[in-house]
Order: sequence, then C-alpha cells, then structure tokens
Amino acid sequence: MRLKSLWFVVFMFLAVFQVMGAAKQADTTALKKGDKCPEFVFKDAQGKDHRLSELKGKYVFIDVWASWCYPCRKEYPYLQELEEKMEGKNIVFVGISCDHVEWRWTGALGMMKGIQWWIAGDESFLKAFRADRIPRFILLDRKGRVLELEMTRPSNAKTLDRLLKLKGL
Repeated sequence: MRLKSLWFVVFMFLAVFQVMGAAKQADTTALKKGDKCPEFVFKDAQGKDHRLSELKGKYVFIDVWASWCYPCRKEYPYLQELEEKMEGKNIVFVGISCDHVEWRWTGALGMMKGIQWWIAGDESFLKAFRADRIPRFILLDRKGRVLELEMTRPSNAKTLDRLLKLKGL
C-alpha cells in the first residue's frame, strides 16, 4: 500500500511539473486581459477539430482540467450546478483537457457533460494563458477577448454573482 501511495505522489508531482513547465516556456506569447483569444485547435471525442471562435457571440467559461487532477474533479459537480443555473443565458461552458494521453481524457468523459475538448498534445493554449496549475477557469467575452484570466472557481459563491453581472447575458 505504501508503494502505491509513493508512486501516486511521484506521478502527481511529474504531471504538475509538466503543466508548469509548459506554461513557463511561453512568457513572450502570454495573453492579458482584453487580448483576443488566438485560434487554438482542440479535438473532440470523435477527433473533430474545434476552435473557441466557433462560440463567438456568447460568453465562454473555460474549465482547464486533467483526468489525474483531484481538485479538478472536485470542482466538477459545482461546475455542473453553475451550468444548470446559467441555462438559457448567453454563455457556454467548455472543458479543455490538458491530459497528455488521449485515453486518459476519453476515459474521464463518461462523467462529463457539455462541450469537452482536448489539447491533443499542443500546449500553445496552456502557454498563452500561463496555465501553470489546474483547475484553471478562464472567461472570454462575446467577441472572443480575454475577460478574466483567472476566474473564480465554480465552488466559490462569488462566481455566479460575477457571471450574472455580465452585460448582455
């Protein structure tokens, strides 16, 4: 049992180190509030390419997560609840997995709902948003510009209030 625990700790350390390392390489391309979000390409579970620009005209609440991330999984029920409360509003929720292995991502999709995309090994999204830790929540405005680089978590009661104050929601 101790050996399993040790391997789990080592695995978590290496996984977090990978995310942090990917984000730190991108200092020159880092986005800031008000910047237009670049045309990152993500994959859906069927292997089809998608871009955040497909969602233009709506606010976009992005959840950056990974299958191995316990805090990410802990936030998920709160995210589902937030989505339900915002149903019918001019906002869409997108999960973007930073898993490095596709089968880990697809294996976790059984418990997920809504739009779920995968970075498919392209870490440019993580670099641009300096996503050095997860879960990470990002909010884009209706024109695809960065509104919040580090949005409050769905478990935070202030998140719903912040979203309800958005103009044209």
